[in-house]
Amino acid sequence: MGVGAAAERAEQGDQGGERRYGEFVVVRRHAYVAELVLDRPKAMNAVSTDMARSIAGACAALSGDRDVRVAVLTSTHERAFCVGADLKERNSFSDAELVRQRPVARAAYTGVLELPMPTIAAVHGFALGGGFELALSCDLIVADRTAVVGLPEVSVGVIPGGGGTQLLPRRVGAARAAELIFTARRLEAVEARELGLVDQLVDEGRDRAEALALAARIAANSPVGLRAAKRALRLGHGLDLRAGLEVEDAAWRSVAFSGDRAEGVAAFNEKRKPEWPGE
Repeated sequence: MGVGAAAERAEQGDQGGERRYGEFVVVRRHAYVAELVLDRPKAMNAVSTDMARSIAGACAALSGDRDVRVAVLTSTHERAFCVGADLKERNSFSDAELVRQRPVARAAYTGVLELPMPTIAAVHGFALGGGFELALSCDLIVADRTAVVGLPEVSVGVIPGGGGTQLLPRRVGAARAAELIFTARRLEAVEARELGLVDQLVDEGRDRAEALALAARIAANSPVGLRAAKRALRLGHGLDLRAGLEVEDAAWRSVAFSGDRAEGVAAFNEKRKPEWPGE
């Protein structure tokens, strides 16, 4: 773990299985699953500068924690996952302040995107603009039937700046992403699932429970294998087949002689549950 992340953890203290990062972000541990909780309910989790710093700090700590096999992004607000950037704060910025705030905001989105373990977003209610971009930064999105998603940035004179113009076409294709971004329209849960904007649609109020259950199933597998598989999926996307197979081969070589591989093969042959060393 980096010195900055370690200092931040020490400053925040440890309260059992829960750590708070600033005022608006909490990380809860469920065995090998980490739940990264957006906790700014008075603003429907609108991402302010302080909240962006907290998301980035929490992600930096999670990235350095080898015991975390899966991360789940959730919300404490009953009617929203996250409504995007804090436009009230943005309205108070001078041009120079907006320029200075930009890398802080980017660090929050890239922090989620670059988590080395599999990630799942649990979405209910509004997930708009930067809120939906946080979800898109995860590997999988579980949404309940109250979910409303979209990238409406062009309707307020900007563009999706948290990865939306790059992540959405990777999910739904270039033309579909263009239509959704250019029209700034919102999609309710059923259409979002039909178009592939979310991966799993669950009953109202079940997004968090189902996402955590999915995370637990994933976390039963080799942590070394999971991280290598994610690396291969991310780095190989968009490459031609030959180059993609080279990425896959490099990921395979990183796990082929690991303790996890030895334990996995032994457990299979001995017909028992693996006890992953995680190395």
